[in-house]
Amino acid sequence: MRLFVSIVTIIGFSFVGFVAFIIASFSRDAEFYRIFVPVITVGLITMIILAIYGKFKNRIVSKCLFIFFTLSTLSVIGYEGYQAYLKSLEVVSTQDVDLSEYLPFAEDTKAVSLEEASIFKIKDNLPTLDGSTALYPVYSAFAQAVYPEKDYPLYDSEVVSSQTGEAFDRLLKGNVDIVFMPHPSDKQMKTAESVGRELTLTPIGREAFVFFVHSKNPVKELTIKQIQGIYAGEISNWNEVGGENEKIRAFQRPEGSGSQSALIKVMNGIPLMHPPSEDIVSAMGGIIKETTNYKNRTNAIGYSFRHFSQEMVQNGKIKNIAINGILPTEETIKNDTYPIVAEFYAITAGSENPYIEAFIKWMQSEQGQKIVERTGYVPL
Repeated sequence: MRLFVSIVTIIGFSFVGFVAFIIASFSRDAEFYRIFVPVITVGLITMIILAIYGKFKNRIVSKCLFIFFTLSTLSVIGYEGYQAYLKSLEVVSTQDVDLSEYLPFAEDTKAVSLEEASIFKIKDNLPTLDGSTALYPVYSAFAQAVYPEKDYPLYDSEVVSSQTGEAFDRLLKGNVDIVFMPHPSDKQMKTAESVGRELTLTPIGREAFVFFVHSKNPVKELTIKQIQGIYAGEISNWNEVGGENEKIRAFQRPEGSGSQSALIKVMNGIPLMHPPSEDIVSAMGGIIKETTNYKNRTNAIGYSFRHFSQEMVQNGKIKNIAINGILPTEETIKNDTYPIVAEFYAITAGSENPYIEAFIKWMQSEQGQKIVERTGYVPL
């Protein structure tokens, strides 16, 4: 009878443990619970079998089981407590930047307007626009000046924002007429060539590429060489660049994003270190973590474009650092003293829309450049 009950116990708990293991494998905490579930399953089976055979009377066995389940309980409490602590840390997300505030023609929109009527207008057959999150305020204002007044939903209209990589892919597929973004990466340029798309890149403004740290980080400036060392993995502690004795957590963006392409350009051929998956940020912004809780820690460093990190995300938790002793400002961008300045572009790929050429020419005109400047970027 004891043997039968033991066999049933093993089969029953093994099945339950297997189901729990499968469920745990698809959870966010899979790494921990894929180990914990089998261990606790074996522990429970062992405990029940020992009880069936009356072994709890043995003090050594009783102590071992007590220690096992105490450690198991403490490990769960410790793990979940640490996860709760991580979730309590300050997070600055792209959700803090509500692009709907920049919708063209919306009531109280933040999209800038011209003081006079635009000399160029499009009434029908509107070119479809897409692009980087940081540039949405610019091309939204372009549309507001040139397009007819109506609703332009953020994700389903002629004026949308699906972020750099997705916008570029849509351009290659012919789903959009113009994308607004920094210079495409080498990989993106090769992809366009491989699918037979001839790109036309027209500069419409300039912007600083900036690096930022936690506002409490004592480091105020870095050289380009130090930036390269940090992102190559050669400099790994803040005390190597005048900061505290803390490990540097250097976050990166996914390949193909506008800011990652800008970082590669800064590296000037020096290979980037391969970051842990939790240090790759999927979304644009200040200190951001969308998929794995990017935390606003004092040992973090990230990068973006000046207007986005300084104006669109205004939370006071991050600070831009000076590069080669120069802070990124409109003045230092205009006079070329800030060392990392890049143009951003209106990019087309053979659209047949008849208004494309004239629209882009208008963007480079005095009115178009006035919108670029009033939005917060630097005109050509």
